[in-house]
Amino acid sequence: MKKIVGILSIVLILLTAGCEYDPHAGFYISGNPVEVYETVYFTNTSSNADAYYWDFGDGTFSTIPNPSHIYEQPGRYLITLEVRKGADEIDRASMYIDVISTSLEIEVLEYFDRYPVPEASIMLYTTLYDWDHQTNPLFDGMEWITDAYGMVLIHGLRPLEYYVDIWHPTHNNYLLAEEDINNVKTDPLIRGEVNAYTFYVDYVGSVSRKDGKEIAQYKIVKIERKDPGRLAR
Repeated sequence: MKKIVGILSIVLILLTAGCEYDPHAGFYISGNPVEVYETVYFTNTSSNADAYYWDFGDGTFSTIPNPSHIYEQPGRYLITLEVRKGADEIDRASMYIDVISTSLEIEVLEYFDRYPVPEASIMLYTTLYDWDHQTNPLFDGMEWITDAYGMVLIHGLRPLEYYVDIWHPTHNNYLLAEEDINNVKTDPLIRGEVNAYTFYVDYVGSVSRKDGKEIAQYKIVKIERKDPGRLAR
């Protein structure tokens, strides 16, 4: 009997020792929820592993032990870390991350006939001075183009007010600011929501000057604010 007990003890010790050297996956992240375009840092707490495979849930991957990542679209993503030791020993750990966005949905319509204006260029500024002088545009001069319905959705903003520059070969809102600068800016955006606005622009005609150049003619237009937070189309 003592011999059997001794053998079982040895087997148990060997099994326990083997488990101690199995790979174990674990990690934590720098924040949750996070904003679109915010850098997320991943801290790897795994043990007994010699290879790491990260799946960030948005179609991107990494094999760096402690990577960082930026999500470009809001949503809920399942992050999975797979660790390996050798060819056959594998362990996995997963968690969800919620990516939120302070977003601005802009609808551009012609004021009098209310038709959408597709292919209009939209740029954002955070100050009136920059809007006037076309300096320091948001995201280093990123330009958004309205779709066939005159719509554009801009993610990754801060909860600030923005001055909106809308330009199209036959429509714009430049003289609108001279009537009332509030017509070309938003209220401070609500964090984590889709803030929806409709901006009205008017058709731009032209007449010839004596020197042969053309000058633009404008009509006064205005802006209406939609309810913030409604779902984007």
